[in-house]
Amino acid sequence: MPTLEFKGKSFVYAHHLSVPFRELVVDAKKSLPSKGQKPSLDDNLVIHGDNLHALKALLPVYAGKVDCIYIDPPYNTGNEGWCYNDNVRSPLMREWLKDSANPVDKEDLERHDKWLCMMWPRLKLLHELLADTGIIVVSIDDCEIHRLRNLCDEVFGEEAFVACIVWQKRYSRENREAIGDAHEYLLIYCKDSGWFKANRNLEVPSEGQLEVYRNGDSDDPREKWRGIPMTAQGFRKNQMYPITTPSGVTHLPPEGRCWSMVESEYQKLLAAGRIYFGKSGDAQPSVIRYAKEIEGFVPWTWWPSSEAGHTDAALKELYAIMGRDSGFPTPKPSSLIRKLLAILTQSNSIVLDSFAGSGTTAHAVLSLNEKDGGNRKFILVECEDYADKVTAERVRRVIQGYKFQGTQREELLREPLTWTKLKKARELVEKADAIEKFEAKAFDKIVKTVEDGALVVMGEKKITEKADGLGGSFSFVTLGTEISIETLLTNGLPSFESLAKYVFYTATGRTVSELPKGKAAKLGCIGETEMYRVHLHYLPERDWLQSNDAALTEKLLDEMQAVNSSGKRLLVFAAAKFMSQRELTERGVEFCQLPYAIHRILGD
Repeated sequence: MPTLEFKGKSFVYAHHLSVPFRELVVDAKKSLPSKGQKPSLDDNLVIHGDNLHALKALLPVYAGKVDCIYIDPPYNTGNEGWCYNDNVRSPLMREWLKDSANPVDKEDLERHDKWLCMMWPRLKLLHELLADTGIIVVSIDDCEIHRLRNLCDEVFGEEAFVACIVWQKRYSRENREAIGDAHEYLLIYCKDSGWFKANRNLEVPSEGQLEVYRNGDSDDPREKWRGIPMTAQGFRKNQMYPITTPSGVTHLPPEGRCWSMVESEYQKLLAAGRIYFGKSGDAQPSVIRYAKEIEGFVPWTWWPSSEAGHTDAALKELYAIMGRDSGFPTPKPSSLIRKLLAILTQSNSIVLDSFAGSGTTAHAVLSLNEKDGGNRKFILVECEDYADKVTAERVRRVIQGYKFQGTQREELLREPLTWTKLKKARELVEKADAIEKFEAKAFDKIVKTVEDGALVVMGEKKITEKADGLGGSFSFVTLGTEISIETLLTNGLPSFESLAKYVFYTATGRTVSELPKGKAAKLGCIGETEMYRVHLHYLPERDWLQSNDAALTEKLLDEMQAVNSSGKRLLVFAAAKFMSQRELTERGVEFCQLPYAIHRILGD
């Protein structure tokens, strides 16, 4: 497979491996736990810190467990003011960057190399965090789409490519450019593309899609029906029979086609009243299909703004929640991310966004959970100072509800008007009326207008006190002490839980979601693998670590083995030991001394 070469690639190729692990520290004052609960790392997370370090810090708990990743990285247009400041341990790399423009601007002839250097280690860590059937979606535009595609092919595998969705981000024309920019891309990869095809969700039909089901007397849109032509391409001898209509007209399949079913199946549908011959009763047969029978539609790669939202709606949404001084000129609409998640996730999926920005992904997760009763979990990472004041604050307001006075608007339909559609004006009016009837109970008022050359149906709801909250909770997290065994006694000491997850992951390649409880836990048991039962004898106290109490003794080992019901070999981490290596070997114990380096005992 061809690979993409860029300046600095050899220096960043394995940079993700040298990034230190850090402790994840919960900030209780900035968190919003569920009633009666304390903030914890088991909750939804909003992490403030460099996303490269945050992703590395997540590995001991979430490696191989994240179901869906959505990221919206800098598009590298030269106007965004992003900085490349990864501390790559290479003199040549540092010499290159020393006199280089930072923030990266349009005049920087090496900005594409820097962008690729920034993306490579982050994509590598995201790949480690993804589950075996995990999916990653990257928002991007024309500036870097071709390079990103090559980069993702190399990191995730060419066979993991699923689709490149084109999203219509604006509905009005852009007159300032030679050719108006109206779209962006959503690049989708899945570790197991075969699994994805079999397990992705179908799109729930929208009101606009259901509008074509207009036959029938029922007021319930789900009871309406349409006729599906009863022909199929090709020639099959047992599907070439004559069909006689109620008016006596006999039909054969059109040239080059056959009926879509054998005659016996046709007779069953005819007897059940599921065949339609047109208003006159002499047309070619169609199969009656009711709107309520539609399970969903296979997603496709064109997402118009009428279905997925647009940038104008995203700004209005953000302004309504945060006011006009939020500082985000180009947020994504939550409807876009919600549409993605509805297709790509299950009700209990873990969703990660490591370029969190204004917090749209969390908003979409909470909104979808509220809609379908799901329990999806979100993890947001934001490096900028607004992580609390904007990213987390939006999540707080969406959860609790937010003060809002005025009219809350939601666009229900935007149908561009063309001459062909104007010739079918009656159908357009019926479509708008059907949406108005279907959505009437959800809004105070349905407004139908023509603007920017399109028929627009807007739902309006008067909000006089507070927009309803979606419910939920989250913990606000910062990046704490670097967890380095070599400097355990010279730097700040990590908590027992943080060090336990770190040593378990680095020694076994496995993650620990929750530490064991009970008597074994009191003896430092932190988990098991197929071969080992792992113990950590540690307290985050410098004096204790330098005392005899921190050593593995025969008495302590007796107690550990007494509760080892599995009979597995013991892997014990401690600052010292008062037993010979021969004694430990005879008793099936491997000893790893703190604060020296930990090596991986088992492979992946």
